[in-house]
Amino acid sequence: MSANSRVIRGRIVSFTDDPATAGLSGRHYLDDGAVLVRDGLIEAVGEARDILAGAPKGATIDDHSGLLVAPGFIDAHIHYPQTQVIGSYGAQLLDWLHNYTFVEEQKFADPGHCARIAEFFLDELIRCGTTTAMVYCTVHPQSVDAFFAASERRGARMIAGKTMMDRDAPEALRDTAQRGYDESKALIERWGGRKRLDYAVTPRFAVTSTQAQLEAAGALAREFPAAYVQTHLDENHAEIELVARLFPAARSYLDVYDRAGLLGPRSVFGHCIHLKEAEVTAMAATRSVAAFCPTSNLFLGSGLFDQARLVRTGVRVALATDVGGGTSYSMLRTAAEGYKVLQINRQSWPAAEAFYQMTLGNARALSLDDRIGSIEAGKEADLVVLDSRATPAMAHRMETAKGDLDAELFALITMGDDRAVRQTYVEGQPAKF
Repeated sequence: MSANSRVIRGRIVSFTDDPATAGLSGRHYLDDGAVLVRDGLIEAVGEARDILAGAPKGATIDDHSGLLVAPGFIDAHIHYPQTQVIGSYGAQLLDWLHNYTFVEEQKFADPGHCARIAEFFLDELIRCGTTTAMVYCTVHPQSVDAFFAASERRGARMIAGKTMMDRDAPEALRDTAQRGYDESKALIERWGGRKRLDYAVTPRFAVTSTQAQLEAAGALAREFPAAYVQTHLDENHAEIELVARLFPAARSYLDVYDRAGLLGPRSVFGHCIHLKEAEVTAMAATRSVAAFCPTSNLFLGSGLFDQARLVRTGVRVALATDVGGGTSYSMLRTAAEGYKVLQINRQSWPAAEAFYQMTLGNARALSLDDRIGSIEAGKEADLVVLDSRATPAMAHRMETAKGDLDAELFALITMGDDRAVRQTYVEGQPAKF
Protein backbone atom coordinates (compact mmCIF):
# COMPACT_ATOMS: atom_id res chain seq x y z
CA MET A 1 0.00 0.00 0.00
CA SER A 2 2.93 2.35 0.59
CA ALA A 3 3.54 2.43 -3.17
CA ASN A 4 0.30 4.41 -3.46
CA SER A 5 1.14 6.72 -0.55
CA ARG A 6 2.75 10.12 -0.88
CA VAL A 7 3.52 12.94 1.53
CA ILE A 8 3.48 16.44 0.04
CA ARG A 9 5.20 18.88 2.36
CA GLY A 10 4.97 22.67 2.20
CA ARG A 11 3.14 25.72 3.47
CA ILE A 12 -0.48 24.60 3.29
CA VAL A 13 -3.10 27.20 2.36
CA SER A 14 -6.73 26.25 1.83
CA PHE A 15 -10.21 27.59 2.52
CA THR A 16 -13.13 26.07 4.35
CA ASP A 17 -15.45 29.02 3.69
CA ASP A 18 -15.64 32.30 1.81
CA PRO A 19 -13.33 34.81 3.52
CA ALA A 20 -15.63 37.61 2.38
CA THR A 21 -18.09 36.45 5.03
CA ALA A 22 -16.06 34.14 7.29
CA GLY A 23 -12.89 36.22 7.55
CA LEU A 24 -9.77 34.45 8.79
CA SER A 25 -11.86 31.60 10.21
CA GLY A 26 -12.49 30.46 6.63
CA ARG A 27 -8.77 30.06 5.89
CA HIS A 28 -6.58 27.13 6.93
CA TYR A 29 -2.84 27.80 6.92
CA LEU A 30 0.12 25.73 8.13
CA ASP A 31 3.60 27.21 7.86
CA ASP A 32 5.22 23.75 7.84
CA GLY A 33 2.47 21.37 6.90
CA ALA A 34 2.05 18.20 4.92
CA VAL A 35 -0.63 16.27 3.09
CA LEU A 36 -0.73 12.47 3.21
CA VAL A 37 -2.21 11.04 0.04
CA ARG A 38 -3.23 7.43 -0.45
CA ASP A 39 -4.78 6.02 -3.63
CA GLY A 40 -5.63 9.46 -4.98
CA LEU A 41 -7.38 10.76 -1.87
CA ILE A 42 -6.24 13.01 0.94
CA GLU A 43 -5.90 10.80 4.00
CA ALA A 44 -4.60 13.43 6.41
CA VAL A 45 -3.37 17.01 6.56
CA GLY A 46 -1.51 18.59 9.45
CA GLU A 47 1.83 19.65 10.83
CA ALA A 48 4.65 18.13 8.81
CA ARG A 49 6.25 16.42 11.80
CA ASP A 50 2.99 14.64 12.66
CA ILE A 51 2.17 13.60 9.09
CA LEU A 52 5.71 12.36 8.45
CA ALA A 53 5.73 10.40 11.70
CA GLY A 54 2.49 8.68 10.80
CA ALA A 55 3.19 8.08 7.10
CA PRO A 56 3.34 4.46 5.89
CA LYS A 57 6.80 2.98 5.57
CA GLY A 58 8.13 3.54 2.07
CA ALA A 59 5.79 6.41 1.25
CA THR A 60 7.13 8.86 -1.34
CA ILE A 61 8.11 12.20 0.23
CA ASP A 62 7.83 15.34 -1.93
CA ASP A 63 9.46 18.15 0.02
CA HIS A 64 8.27 21.59 -1.11
CA SER A 65 9.26 23.33 2.12
CA GLY A 66 8.94 27.09 1.80
CA LEU A 67 6.52 26.86 -1.12
CA LEU A 68 2.74 27.13 -0.92
CA VAL A 69 0.63 24.01 -1.39
CA ALA A 70 -2.93 24.89 -2.39
CA PRO A 71 -5.91 23.07 -3.89
CA GLY A 72 -5.72 22.69 -7.64
CA PHE A 73 -7.30 25.55 -9.55
CA ILE A 74 -10.76 25.16 -11.12
CA ASP A 75 -11.78 26.88 -14.38
CA ALA A 76 -15.54 27.23 -14.84
CA HIS A 77 -15.71 28.17 -18.55
CA ILE A 78 -13.18 27.38 -21.30
CA HIS A 79 -13.12 26.23 -24.94
CA TYR A 80 -10.58 23.51 -25.80
CA PRO A 81 -11.02 23.91 -29.60
CA GLN A 82 -9.84 27.52 -29.42
CA THR A 83 -6.20 26.92 -28.48
CA GLN A 84 -5.02 28.13 -31.89
CA VAL A 85 -7.18 31.26 -32.11
CA ILE A 86 -6.23 32.70 -28.73
CA GLY A 87 -4.86 36.20 -29.28
CA SER A 88 -6.51 36.69 -32.71
CA TYR A 89 -6.62 40.38 -33.51
CA GLY A 90 -9.28 42.98 -33.66
CA ALA A 91 -12.89 41.83 -33.36
CA GLN A 92 -15.78 41.86 -30.96
CA LEU A 93 -17.81 38.80 -30.14
CA LEU A 94 -19.93 38.01 -33.21
CA ASP A 95 -17.24 38.86 -35.78
CA TRP A 96 -14.65 37.01 -33.69
CA LEU A 97 -16.76 33.86 -33.73
CA HIS A 98 -17.29 33.91 -37.49
CA ASN A 99 -13.81 35.10 -38.51
CA TYR A 100 -11.74 32.92 -36.19
CA THR A 101 -13.57 30.42 -33.99
CA PHE A 102 -15.86 28.83 -36.54
CA VAL A 103 -12.99 28.50 -39.01
CA GLU A 104 -10.87 26.71 -36.42
CA GLU A 105 -13.63 24.46 -35.10
CA GLN A 106 -14.23 22.93 -38.53
CA LYS A 107 -10.85 21.18 -38.20
CA PHE A 108 -12.33 19.03 -35.43
CA ALA A 109 -14.07 16.82 -37.96
CA ASP A 110 -10.69 15.02 -37.95
CA PRO A 111 -10.37 12.72 -34.90
CA GLY A 112 -6.58 12.96 -35.07
CA HIS A 113 -6.75 16.74 -34.77
CA CYS A 114 -9.16 16.41 -31.83
CA ALA A 115 -6.74 14.10 -30.02
CA ARG A 116 -3.71 16.32 -30.62
CA ILE A 117 -5.44 19.48 -29.41
CA ALA A 118 -6.95 17.73 -26.38
CA GLU A 119 -3.49 16.63 -25.25
CA PHE A 120 -2.04 20.12 -25.74
CA PHE A 121 -4.97 21.70 -23.92
CA LEU A 122 -4.68 19.42 -20.90
CA ASP A 123 -0.92 19.88 -20.79
CA GLU A 124 -1.45 23.63 -20.70
CA LEU A 125 -4.03 23.46 -17.92
CA ILE A 126 -1.72 21.29 -15.79
CA ARG A 127 1.21 23.63 -16.49
CA CYS A 128 -0.89 26.47 -15.08
CA GLY A 129 -2.08 24.53 -12.02
CA THR A 130 -5.64 23.92 -13.24
CA THR A 131 -6.88 20.45 -12.34
CA THR A 132 -10.60 20.76 -13.14
CA ALA A 133 -12.37 22.69 -15.90
CA MET A 134 -15.80 23.06 -17.45
CA VAL A 135 -15.05 22.71 -21.15
CA TYR A 136 -16.74 23.39 -24.47
CA CYS A 137 -15.95 20.95 -27.27
CA THR A 138 -17.16 21.38 -30.88
CA VAL A 139 -20.30 20.15 -32.60
CA HIS A 140 -18.44 16.96 -33.53
CA PRO A 141 -18.97 14.01 -31.14
CA GLN A 142 -15.39 12.91 -31.80
CA SER A 143 -14.16 16.13 -30.18
CA VAL A 144 -15.87 15.07 -26.94
CA ASP A 145 -14.61 11.50 -27.19
CA ALA A 146 -11.03 12.72 -27.67
CA PHE A 147 -11.23 15.15 -24.78
CA PHE A 148 -12.74 12.71 -22.31
CA ALA A 149 -10.39 9.91 -23.36
CA ALA A 150 -7.36 12.13 -22.78
CA SER A 151 -8.76 13.33 -19.45
CA GLU A 152 -9.49 9.79 -18.30
CA ARG A 153 -5.94 8.65 -19.09
CA ARG A 154 -4.65 11.40 -16.81
CA GLY A 155 -7.20 10.73 -14.08
CA ALA A 156 -8.37 14.34 -14.35
CA ARG A 157 -11.71 15.58 -13.07
CA MET A 158 -13.30 17.34 -16.05
CA ILE A 159 -16.73 18.49 -17.23
CA ALA A 160 -17.35 18.84 -20.99
CA GLY A 161 -19.95 18.62 -23.71
CA LYS A 162 -20.63 18.70 -27.43
CA THR A 163 -21.60 22.15 -28.66
CA MET A 164 -25.12 22.19 -30.12
CA MET A 165 -25.65 24.61 -33.05
CA ASP A 166 -28.38 24.36 -35.67
CA ARG A 167 -28.21 27.85 -37.23
CA ASP A 168 -26.06 30.95 -37.84
CA ALA A 169 -22.88 28.90 -38.25
CA PRO A 170 -21.08 27.30 -41.21
CA GLU A 171 -22.87 24.23 -42.53
CA ALA A 172 -19.95 22.05 -41.40
CA LEU A 173 -20.62 23.12 -37.80
CA ARG A 174 -24.39 22.75 -37.76
CA ASP A 175 -26.37 19.85 -36.43
CA THR A 176 -30.16 19.76 -36.08
CA ALA A 177 -32.34 19.81 -33.00
CA GLN A 178 -32.83 16.04 -33.26
CA ARG A 179 -29.22 15.18 -34.13
CA GLY A 180 -27.93 17.47 -31.40
CA TYR A 181 -30.17 15.68 -28.91
CA ASP A 182 -29.28 12.18 -30.16
CA GLU A 183 -25.52 12.78 -30.24
CA SER A 184 -25.50 14.49 -26.87
CA LYS A 185 -27.55 11.70 -25.30
CA ALA A 186 -25.17 9.07 -26.67
CA LEU A 187 -22.20 11.00 -25.26
CA ILE A 188 -23.86 11.37 -21.86
CA GLU A 189 -24.51 7.63 -21.75
CA ARG A 190 -20.92 6.92 -22.80
CA TRP A 191 -19.06 9.39 -20.59
CA GLY A 192 -21.32 10.98 -17.99
CA GLY A 193 -20.37 10.05 -14.43
CA ARG A 194 -17.55 7.78 -15.61
CA LYS A 195 -14.68 7.89 -13.11
CA ARG A 196 -13.91 11.63 -12.69
CA LEU A 197 -15.82 12.82 -15.77
CA ASP A 198 -19.13 14.69 -16.00
CA TYR A 199 -21.14 15.82 -18.99
CA ALA A 200 -22.45 19.30 -19.76
CA VAL A 201 -25.37 19.83 -22.13
CA THR A 202 -23.94 22.61 -24.31
CA PRO A 203 -26.11 24.75 -26.58
CA ARG A 204 -23.48 27.32 -27.58
CA PHE A 205 -25.80 30.31 -27.19
CA ALA A 206 -29.23 31.44 -28.25
CA VAL A 207 -27.91 32.94 -31.50
CA THR A 208 -26.82 29.55 -32.84
CA SER A 209 -29.69 27.42 -31.52
CA THR A 210 -33.31 27.48 -32.58
CA GLN A 211 -36.12 27.23 -30.06
CA ALA A 212 -36.46 23.56 -30.99
CA GLN A 213 -32.82 22.89 -30.19
CA LEU A 214 -32.95 24.75 -26.88
CA GLU A 215 -35.99 22.70 -25.94
CA ALA A 216 -34.08 19.54 -26.89
CA ALA A 217 -31.26 20.68 -24.60
CA GLY A 218 -33.78 21.25 -21.83
CA ALA A 219 -35.18 17.77 -22.38
CA LEU A 220 -31.67 16.33 -21.96
CA ALA A 221 -31.19 18.29 -18.74
CA ARG A 222 -34.41 16.85 -17.35
CA GLU A 223 -33.64 13.33 -18.57
CA PHE A 224 -30.14 13.39 -17.05
CA PRO A 225 -30.35 15.46 -13.85
CA ALA A 226 -26.72 14.71 -12.96
CA ALA A 227 -25.58 16.45 -16.15
CA TYR A 228 -24.63 20.12 -16.22
CA VAL A 229 -25.77 22.84 -18.60
CA GLN A 230 -23.36 25.42 -20.02
CA THR A 231 -23.97 28.28 -22.42
CA HIS A 232 -23.39 32.03 -22.87
CA LEU A 233 -25.50 34.95 -21.68
CA ASP A 234 -25.52 38.75 -21.99
CA GLU A 235 -21.91 39.06 -23.13
CA ASN A 236 -22.13 41.69 -25.85
CA HIS A 237 -24.66 44.40 -26.78
CA ALA A 238 -24.91 43.32 -30.44
CA GLU A 239 -25.43 39.71 -29.31
CA ILE A 240 -28.25 40.75 -26.95
CA GLU A 241 -29.96 42.76 -29.70
CA LEU A 242 -29.73 39.79 -32.08
CA VAL A 243 -31.23 37.43 -29.50
CA ALA A 244 -34.13 39.86 -29.02
CA ARG A 245 -34.82 39.77 -32.77
CA LEU A 246 -34.56 36.00 -32.96
CA PHE A 247 -36.83 35.42 -29.94
CA PRO A 248 -39.35 38.30 -29.99
CA ALA A 249 -41.69 36.60 -27.52
CA ALA A 250 -39.02 36.32 -24.83
CA ARG A 251 -38.89 38.94 -22.08
CA SER A 252 -35.09 38.84 -21.94
CA TYR A 253 -32.08 36.87 -23.10
CA LEU A 254 -32.21 34.69 -19.98
CA ASP A 255 -35.93 34.14 -20.51
CA VAL A 256 -35.06 32.35 -23.77
CA TYR A 257 -33.18 29.75 -21.74
CA ASP A 258 -35.74 29.73 -18.94
CA ARG A 259 -38.56 28.84 -21.33
CA ALA A 260 -36.47 25.90 -22.52
CA GLY A 261 -35.91 24.63 -18.96
CA LEU A 262 -32.18 25.38 -18.89
CA LEU A 263 -31.85 27.27 -15.58
CA GLY A 264 -30.84 25.57 -12.36
CA PRO A 265 -28.06 24.91 -9.84
CA ARG A 266 -26.04 22.90 -12.38
CA SER A 267 -26.32 25.56 -15.09
CA VAL A 268 -23.33 27.82 -15.76
CA PHE A 269 -23.83 30.93 -17.88
CA GLY A 270 -20.69 32.51 -19.29
CA HIS A 271 -20.19 36.30 -18.94
CA CYS A 272 -23.48 37.74 -17.57
CA ILE A 273 -22.23 41.31 -18.00
CA HIS A 274 -25.36 43.14 -19.13
CA LEU A 275 -28.08 41.47 -17.08
CA LYS A 276 -31.47 43.08 -16.54
CA GLU A 277 -32.80 43.16 -12.99
CA ALA A 278 -35.33 40.45 -13.79
CA GLU A 279 -32.51 38.24 -15.07
CA VAL A 280 -30.48 38.72 -11.91
CA THR A 281 -33.53 37.83 -9.84
CA ALA A 282 -34.22 34.72 -11.92
CA MET A 283 -30.64 33.52 -11.68
CA ALA A 284 -30.67 33.91 -7.92
CA ALA A 285 -34.02 32.16 -7.58
CA THR A 286 -32.89 29.17 -9.68
CA ARG A 287 -29.37 29.09 -8.15
CA SER A 288 -27.88 29.35 -11.63
CA VAL A 289 -24.20 30.29 -11.89
CA ALA A 290 -22.64 33.34 -13.57
CA ALA A 291 -19.11 32.74 -14.87
CA PHE A 292 -16.88 35.82 -14.60
CA CYS A 293 -14.48 35.79 -17.60
CA PRO A 294 -12.38 38.96 -17.18
CA THR A 295 -9.62 38.47 -19.75
CA SER A 296 -12.16 37.62 -22.46
CA ASN A 297 -14.47 40.48 -21.54
CA LEU A 298 -11.59 42.96 -21.78
CA PHE A 299 -10.04 41.44 -24.92
CA LEU A 300 -13.31 41.39 -26.89
CA GLY A 301 -14.44 44.73 -25.49
CA SER A 302 -17.60 43.21 -24.09
CA GLY A 303 -17.88 45.12 -20.81
CA LEU A 304 -17.24 44.95 -17.08
CA PHE A 305 -18.64 42.27 -14.79
CA ASP A 306 -20.56 43.65 -11.79
CA GLN A 307 -19.75 41.05 -9.15
CA ALA A 308 -21.06 43.03 -6.18
CA ARG A 309 -24.48 43.38 -7.77
CA LEU A 310 -24.80 39.64 -8.35
CA VAL A 311 -23.47 38.60 -4.96
CA ARG A 312 -25.71 41.10 -3.21
CA THR A 313 -28.73 39.58 -4.97
CA GLY A 314 -27.68 36.01 -4.19
CA VAL A 315 -26.41 34.90 -7.59
CA ARG A 316 -23.74 32.21 -7.45
CA VAL A 317 -20.52 33.31 -9.18
CA ALA A 318 -17.55 31.42 -10.64
CA LEU A 319 -14.26 32.57 -12.19
CA ALA A 320 -13.12 31.43 -15.62
CA THR A 321 -10.47 31.97 -18.29
CA ASP A 322 -12.74 31.62 -21.36
CA VAL A 323 -9.81 30.65 -23.58
CA GLY A 324 -9.66 31.46 -26.52
CA GLY A 325 -11.58 34.74 -26.16
CA GLY A 326 -9.70 34.84 -22.88
CA THR A 327 -6.01 35.47 -23.29
CA SER A 328 -4.43 33.16 -20.69
CA TYR A 329 -4.86 29.60 -19.44
CA SER A 330 -3.59 30.74 -16.05
CA MET A 331 -6.12 31.26 -13.29
CA LEU A 332 -3.55 33.53 -11.63
CA ARG A 333 -3.50 35.81 -14.68
CA THR A 334 -7.30 35.60 -14.85
CA ALA A 335 -7.66 36.65 -11.22
CA ALA A 336 -5.30 39.58 -11.87
CA GLU A 337 -7.53 40.85 -14.67
CA GLY A 338 -10.59 40.19 -12.52
CA TYR A 339 -9.12 42.38 -9.82
CA LYS A 340 -8.65 45.19 -12.36
CA VAL A 341 -12.18 44.86 -13.73
CA LEU A 342 -13.60 45.07 -10.23
CA GLN A 343 -11.34 48.01 -9.41
CA ILE A 344 -12.81 49.92 -12.35
CA ASN A 345 -16.25 49.08 -10.95
CA ARG A 346 -15.09 50.40 -7.54
CA GLN A 347 -15.29 46.94 -5.99
CA SER A 348 -12.69 45.44 -3.68
CA TRP A 349 -11.36 41.92 -4.26
CA PRO A 350 -8.75 40.88 -1.68
CA ALA A 351 -6.30 38.13 -2.61
CA ALA A 352 -7.82 35.67 -0.14
CA GLU A 353 -11.22 36.03 -1.81
CA ALA A 354 -9.70 35.51 -5.25
CA PHE A 355 -7.84 32.37 -4.13
CA TYR A 356 -11.01 31.10 -2.49
CA GLN A 357 -12.88 31.66 -5.77
CA MET A 358 -10.29 29.77 -7.84
CA THR A 359 -10.52 26.79 -5.49
CA LEU A 360 -13.40 26.11 -3.09
CA GLY A 361 -15.58 28.89 -4.51
CA ASN A 362 -15.52 27.40 -7.99
CA ALA A 363 -15.94 23.92 -6.54
CA ARG A 364 -19.09 25.11 -4.80
CA ALA A 365 -20.32 26.78 -7.99
CA LEU A 366 -19.92 23.46 -9.81
CA SER A 367 -21.45 21.44 -6.94
CA LEU A 368 -18.15 19.59 -6.49
CA ASP A 369 -17.11 20.92 -3.09
CA ASP A 370 -17.66 17.51 -1.50
CA ARG A 371 -14.82 16.19 -3.67
CA ILE A 372 -12.42 19.00 -4.60
CA GLY A 373 -11.61 22.63 -3.82
CA SER A 374 -9.98 22.35 -0.39
CA ILE A 375 -7.26 20.35 1.32
CA GLU A 376 -9.26 18.15 3.68
CA ALA A 377 -9.20 14.48 4.57
CA GLY A 378 -11.41 12.45 2.26
CA LYS A 379 -11.20 14.83 -0.69
CA GLU A 380 -9.52 14.09 -3.99
CA ALA A 381 -5.83 14.97 -3.99
CA ASP A 382 -5.69 17.63 -6.70
CA LEU A 383 -3.08 20.14 -5.55
CA VAL A 384 -0.85 22.90 -6.87
CA VAL A 385 2.56 23.97 -5.53
CA LEU A 386 3.20 27.70 -5.90
CA ASP A 387 6.46 29.63 -5.80
CA SER A 388 5.93 33.31 -5.00
CA ARG A 389 9.59 33.96 -5.90
CA ALA A 390 9.43 32.25 -9.28
CA THR A 391 10.82 35.20 -11.26
CA PRO A 392 13.43 37.82 -10.38
CA ALA A 393 10.72 40.49 -10.21
CA MET A 394 8.58 38.36 -7.90
CA ALA A 395 11.55 37.54 -5.65
CA HIS A 396 12.40 41.23 -5.52
CA ARG A 397 8.81 42.09 -4.54
CA MET A 398 8.71 39.40 -1.87
CA GLU A 399 11.67 40.98 -0.05
CA THR A 400 9.18 43.48 1.39
CA ALA A 401 6.31 41.05 2.08
CA LYS A 402 7.91 40.17 5.43
CA GLY A 403 5.87 37.02 6.09
CA ASP A 404 2.52 38.63 5.20
CA LEU A 405 0.50 35.80 3.63
CA ASP A 406 -2.09 38.12 2.08
CA ALA A 407 0.67 40.17 0.45
CA GLU A 408 2.21 36.98 -0.88
CA LEU A 409 -1.09 35.74 -2.32
CA PHE A 410 -1.70 39.12 -3.91
CA ALA A 411 1.78 39.11 -5.47
CA LEU A 412 1.11 35.64 -6.88
CA ILE A 413 -2.08 36.91 -8.48
CA THR A 414 -0.73 40.18 -9.84
CA MET A 415 2.69 38.91 -10.96
CA GLY A 416 2.35 35.14 -11.23
CA ASP A 417 1.65 32.85 -14.17
CA ASP A 418 2.60 29.31 -15.15
CA ARG A 419 6.18 29.98 -14.00
CA ALA A 420 4.92 30.25 -10.43
CA VAL A 421 3.46 26.72 -10.62
CA ARG A 422 6.26 24.47 -9.39
CA GLN A 423 4.17 21.28 -9.51
CA THR A 424 0.58 20.18 -10.14
CA TYR A 425 -0.80 16.99 -8.59
CA VAL A 426 -3.72 15.06 -10.08
CA GLU A 427 -5.07 12.40 -7.72
CA GLY A 428 -1.89 12.83 -5.69
CA GLN A 429 0.44 12.14 -8.61
CA PRO A 430 2.80 14.79 -10.03
CA ALA A 431 1.49 15.78 -13.45
CA LYS A 432 3.65 18.73 -14.51
CA PHE A 433 6.78 17.62 -16.36
